[in-house]
Amino acid sequence: MRIAVAGGTGTVGQHVVASLNAGGHEAVSLSRASGVDLVSGTGIDEAIRGVDAVIDVTSTSSQSAKTSIEFFETVTRNLLSAEKLAGVPHHVALSIVGAAKADSGYYAGKVAQEHLVMAQPAGWTILRATQFHEFAAQMATSAAFGPLQLAPIARTQPIAAAEVGGALAEIALGEPRGLDKDLAGPREEKMTRMVRAYLAAHGLRRLVVDFPMPGAMGRGMRDGSILPGPDARLGTQTFDEWLAEQRVAARA
Repeated sequence: MRIAVAGGTGTVGQHVVASLNAGGHEAVSLSRASGVDLVSGTGIDEAIRGVDAVIDVTSTSSQSAKTSIEFFETVTRNLLSAEKLAGVPHHVALSIVGAAKADSGYYAGKVAQEHLVMAQPAGWTILRATQFHEFAAQMATSAAFGPLQLAPIARTQPIAAAEVGGALAEIALGEPRGLDKDLAGPREEKMTRMVRAYLAAHGLRRLVVDFPMPGAMGRGMRDGSILPGPDARLGTQTFDEWLAEQRVAARA
């Protein structure tokens, strides 16, 4: 099958592409590197012609609710419009567990994205996943200020991005499921503990400062709203196992 991946070079997208290719399918990455601008819509029509499904794993670095909503609504509308013209039968979108309960900041954009997809009469699947193990690495890069390291106070049940990518690829190869079961990691973690462990594993000596993120998003991260329910599907790789794997890869 031929599957288009919007955001195919990102944290999850690269694993979606790898999973599809490993299964003998053709993955078409929709990114600026391939001549596609998902915000302006340039190049989408040509890129998705003849594909069997589109997987949307796009993201924005902004924590502004306004910016996040604008980004996800624009990209989703552009993709859905192009898919309708091309006759693509299946749209797969990645969302976040608990986003609707913590509807602010970045999460507000994911909620807006879900609403647009769910408004389609048929032919769609939404997979809500928890935070990725990779979030600790992202924090080590984006929230470091000299000798200080910020770490958000959060309860999470993180999952490896590779497992999410594999799940999305599997979904795209089948029939639309509507709102699918949540996908989470095997056990609950504290985000501050994850950040400290990541820094230690990479020999980074910083003073970690725990901080509560503001707004509904921050409250949801602290009170357990972003944790999966009892019927969620669980991945297998723990954060510590993922961290050990990263250390081995770094030494290779």
